[in-house]
Amino acid sequence: MDKKRIIVAVTGASGSIYAATLIKALAENDGVELHVIVSEAAKKVLALETDLPTDTLTARADAVHDIANIAAPPASGSWQHDGMVVCPCSMASLSAVANGFGHNLIHRAADVVLKERKKLILVPRETPMSNIHLRNMLEASQAGAIILPASPGFYHKPTSIEAMAAHLAGKILDQLDIPHDLYQRWGE
Repeated sequence: MDKKRIIVAVTGASGSIYAATLIKALAENDGVELHVIVSEAAKKVLALETDLPTDTLTARADAVHDIANIAAPPASGSWQHDGMVVCPCSMASLSAVANGFGHNLIHRAADVVLKERKKLILVPRETPMSNIHLRNMLEASQAGAIILPASPGFYHKPTSIEAMAAHLAGKILDQLDIPHDLYQRWGE
């Protein structure tokens, strides 16, 4: 079985528990080769929002790419992979992606994903959203991105923050066609 090569980029938006849960689920899947890019702001938010160790976002990855290295493999369209997730996706990163501004490796890799017509999942968490945010989401969606807001469902009756984060991570894995058992599906 060939492994799916997945990129997870973590930006400085609130919601680092979503990224940690997603990365854990992908790292535990034997069918996934996990590549991670983490912004400096994401590291700060992880420390502010959780008691998780700072290497939670990177320790289990198959490869970690420095955000400043725009010559890293994810920056090239010739590097083969099966999709990219930006989770959580800050409004600054959303704007960069929607407008083709490749300021760092996260933005450049997302731009490459769109131009190569691969799967790009953006997980915005901001609320409320301004007209600018909504326009940027529309632009990114029209360019081919999947906009998957960090809006966990409650039909599975979560009893913890971890269960809510697992539900969202499961929704992301659904978009990547990666099997999981992170939440109970509607009607099952």
